[in-house]
Amino acid sequence: MEVNVIQPELKEEIFGIKTRPQLLHQIVVMQLNNRRAGTAATKSKGLVRGGGKKPWRQKGTGRARAGSIRSPLWVGGGTIFGPQPRDYSFRMPRKARKEALLSALSLKNRDGKIIVVDKLELEEAKTKLMVKALAELKVTSALIVISRPDATIERSSRNIPAVKVLRVEGLNVYDLVRYEHLILTEGALKLLEERLAA
Repeated sequence: MEVNVIQPELKEEIFGIKTRPQLLHQIVVMQLNNRRAGTAATKSKGLVRGGGKKPWRQKGTGRARAGSIRSPLWVGGGTIFGPQPRDYSFRMPRKARKEALLSALSLKNRDGKIIVVDKLELEEAKTKLMVKALAELKVTSALIVISRPDATIERSSRNIPAVKVLRVEGLNVYDLVRYEHLILTEGALKLLEERLAA
């Protein structure tokens, strides 16, 4: 597969704005938090099985008073202040999310890590064909953005550890920061500019 790199005029208002590292950090934290399952849980003394009966009488035994064999102080007892299922997710304002995406794109452009190709087509879904195409571009870590669903491209790249394929609508700050290069097809660039100019 021959890959033709083109040099389009990138819009300054999308690929040339000032980078805001703090905003990028907040958005990445938001994305990672939103992925958390939040299902960690422990049992308190009220949830551990057993312990309904008082082990011994309150006074006269010489031992410390005890109300339950499932006290957190006992082996097999409950947990004090252990984790409980919770929702870690939060949302940033839409304007901030867009600003962060523009910041990440501008950072990639400033570092010279954006590659625009006229098209990206493979004869069949083979990992070695994708590896060969990336080798032609001298790229080892890349986020590939395509304009429309393409099962051949997506299947060819899913076994390459440092490569991910996304459609334009799925482009996000975390993946932009995570991968070294951003590879855009000409159609994807056009769609991206339309989306971010709105």
